[in-house]
Amino acid sequence: MAEASTSGATSLVRVWDLPTRLFHWVLALCVLGSVVSAKIGGNAMVWHMRLGYAVLTLLLFRLLWGLVGGRWSRFASFIYSPAAWLRYLRGRPQRGDWFEVGHSPLGALSVLAMLGWLVVQVGSGLIADDEIAITGPLVRFVSMDTSLAWTGHHKSWGQWLIYALVALHLLAIVFYRVVKKRRLVGPMISGDKVLPPEVPASRDSAATRGLALLLLAASAAAVAWLVSLGTL
Repeated sequence: MAEASTSGATSLVRVWDLPTRLFHWVLALCVLGSVVSAKIGGNAMVWHMRLGYAVLTLLLFRLLWGLVGGRWSRFASFIYSPAAWLRYLRGRPQRGDWFEVGHSPLGALSVLAMLGWLVVQVGSGLIADDEIAITGPLVRFVSMDTSLAWTGHHKSWGQWLIYALVALHLLAIVFYRVVKKRRLVGPMISGDKVLPPEVPASRDSAATRGLALLLLAASAAAVAWLVSLGTL
């Protein structure tokens, strides 16, 4: 690999900043809670809605953090050009490609697919109507036919594709651990990877964490405003 050190020396390099790690684990818990509450139904649907708002807040935060976050959390680090994809598929990375530091090209596709589909799923929930007791806060802004169509998506293809993407994510973790002998879970907990010392580290200071809190608060305020439109 181009990212291999010529001297063989390695060191701990901060790859995943704390805001990215917290986003990852909190999002996983919120999605899990959302699925469980939907299966329970009844009064648990109140929590299904609340967790949906939390997921939307996290997704909006991740969009912002992908622009100003740590080096390896930025979209610029894992949205690859066609030429980079070709080098990756051929196994001929150039110096500075760093395909195995943050998200590899294939891993990036998985991440972007998951984030994008969660946006669609949450968006459909905002205009859904189960015709029993729960309606999305923005249902009054769309026609009944549109609402029912997206409700059907939310309950069927929407959730099943999320299951498929989660399963693919878990299989990738097992594949990397068993076949490539690389741990993906550990670095998402500690934030660090053993890498050549010339690999650039992500910023993860008190200042960047403070910025993340401000962005999260702004994201929560934006979601609260969006939800409030349904009561105006």
